[in-house]
Amino acid sequence: MSSFQDNLNEKVIPVVMKFVNLKGVIALKDGILFTLPLTLIGSVFLLLAQLPYQPLNDWLAVTLGAGWTDPLWKAFGATFNIIALMGTMGIAYIYAKNEGHEPFSAGVIAFVVFVLTTSSSVITKGGETVGDVIPTAWCGGKGMVTAIIIGLIVGAVYSWFMEKKITIKMPAGVPQGVANSFAALIPAAVIILGATVVFSIFHWGLQTTLIEFIYKVIQTPLQGMTDSLGGVLFMGFAIPFLWWFGVHGSTIVGGIMGSLLTSNTLDNAAIVTSGKELTVANGAHIVTQQFLDQFMTVTGAGMTIGLVTAMLIFSKSAQCKQLGKLAILPAVFNINEPITFGTPIVMNPFMALPFIITPMLSGLILYFAIATGIVPPFGGVMVPWTTPPIISGLLVGGVRTAILQFLVLVMSFFIYLPFFKKLDAMNYKNEQAAQSAEGVHA
Repeated sequence: MSSFQDNLNEKVIPVVMKFVNLKGVIALKDGILFTLPLTLIGSVFLLLAQLPYQPLNDWLAVTLGAGWTDPLWKAFGATFNIIALMGTMGIAYIYAKNEGHEPFSAGVIAFVVFVLTTSSSVITKGGETVGDVIPTAWCGGKGMVTAIIIGLIVGAVYSWFMEKKITIKMPAGVPQGVANSFAALIPAAVIILGATVVFSIFHWGLQTTLIEFIYKVIQTPLQGMTDSLGGVLFMGFAIPFLWWFGVHGSTIVGGIMGSLLTSNTLDNAAIVTSGKELTVANGAHIVTQQFLDQFMTVTGAGMTIGLVTAMLIFSKSAQCKQLGKLAILPAVFNINEPITFGTPIVMNPFMALPFIITPMLSGLILYFAIATGIVPPFGGVMVPWTTPPIISGLLVGGVRTAILQFLVLVMSFFIYLPFFKKLDAMNYKNEQAAQSAEGVHA
């Protein structure tokens, strides 16, 4: 065991930590969080606009008028349809902030670059071209990969100019806000000029835009990879694997893949808003953000509520009894740090197998359940990550989804049970030995 631990400490952990601490990875996972309030608030309006009980919808339509949902759809669009814009600003902002520079200017420049490299016209249903617009179709889910690329590039270039002090310096006594604005002029001019050149190349050379090119060549294949069994298995393995090293796997993997999963969610929401039935046959994605949140990390990474439940029911050791009591309430709200570090699961080879295999099996079960029509694909409704299981399943997918969520949580109990019994027996034996030793010394 000591040799295994030494190999982990010397070879594996440094590689994992080096990746986790990359400037771009940190900026991505933290910057994309700025879109979280938009998705959660927008989900509330979406849920109200398409209540899961049709007789209530019909009554409201009769009582309030056929267009009673128009303001709700407007609020939904005003949040979900600008996620890419907010994402690119957030990433550039965090990158510059972490480098110790004034960050808001970086976010504004990233916003300008995103708009600059996007089409400024749309074609109406009647075939008419309307110019001088910012097409929301590319500012939401379709623009997420472009937002990441632009946010990282702008954040890095802006920080480089600031680090090299290639800026306009104002004399002492000038208000800080004015000084910051002038300091951003040179990097802003260079970055926007570069974005203009990029726009020209794609506009005249390829008859398209950067964002459309990236969507077609990069984002669509990546979304296809996430929306597959391979993507499910990767997420199911990577999140608990990183957590096992004590690294916040949910944040790392979610930060990297969250934009793609959100794009899948928004594509499904677009099917709903178009009036089509949300089915795989109609192009709905199986793997979305809700897929990850409500079935692969529900009750925390590794779906550890199964272990907590086993502790509450079968514990013989005082350690496990007390830990189960302390961990059950946080687990209900999807917080599992007490059980992860208290058991411990982190760096414990004995607990690695159930910790990793449980979310992978849950993901596989849900994937086939959606693919075969047992439960419906997820629409655009998302809930806060602290929403308790079963309730979250009901809100994002209806009764069938809530039932399936309950069943996979029961499955987690039986996966963890044999490993827990062995762990509990060892703890109990150690406690008995400690008590005996105390009795001898007494």
